[in-house]
Amino acid sequence: MADRIDFNKSLKDLNENDLKARITEDKLRLKKLAFAHAISPLENPLSIRGLRRDIARLKTELKNRTLQA
Repeated sequence: MADRIDFNKSLKDLNENDLKARITEDKLRLKKLAFAHAISPLENPLSIRGLRRDIARLKTELKNRTLQA
């Protein structure tokens, strides 16, 4: 839980362009992880879930900022 709080605090320092760039980077990383998992099982398959949730947190923060503007 502390990791999630730290992650959310670090989002406050990013501007909208940085958030968009981070989302695209994480989406690409998610595709690579999913592909690697399809070929051979990952050592920690829960990392896929964590990355998906991080992308959702980034999108939520971006949406909140656009609604505030």
